[in-house]
Amino acid sequence: MSSVASCPSGVSALPEGMRLRRMRWWDLPEVSALDGALFRAQAWSLATFWSELAGVDETRHYIVVEQVEQVEQVGGARLVGYGGLLLSAGSADVATLGVAPEARRRGLGRALLQELLGHAALRGVAQVMLEVAVGNAPAIALYRRAGFEVISRRRGYYQPSGEDALIMRARLDRSLVPR
Repeated sequence: MSSVASCPSGVSALPEGMRLRRMRWWDLPEVSALDGALFRAQAWSLATFWSELAGVDETRHYIVVEQVEQVEQVGGARLVGYGGLLLSAGSADVATLGVAPEARRRGLGRALLQELLGHAALRGVAQVMLEVAVGNAPAIALYRRAGFEVISRRRGYYQPSGEDALIMRARLDRSLVPR
């Protein structure tokens, strides 16, 4: 299954041995464990992931990146990233995005974000919003490179740490829709 066929906006910028596809229910334990390792106290619970995936319809789009280089030796692919998008009339929110530490600096975050933005553009969305912890410099840099700008700051947003969140917005145009 190619990434283009499994994800409607057609990401093509994945490294060799990686595949992007829609998130499925059987991915949730692995996605939840990765989210917990990445975001600790601010991580989504497994129940939250179940609830989001159960609500998947035209208002939600959840995806995973899996490493498939040694599928035959280990009997399956290993998830190394995930992302989710919530859509509403004319806008969307990046709900979650994460990449395993050992898989970073390979363009996976960019590919996940590109897929989410492409999907939003296909749906006619004019703007995408997100929030990010002020201390997450790599994510902020990724979002800025993708055209997001800071529009607000929410003091003490993340609990229990009390860390502030930056609210960022990107305005979309039809150039994001793959041809």
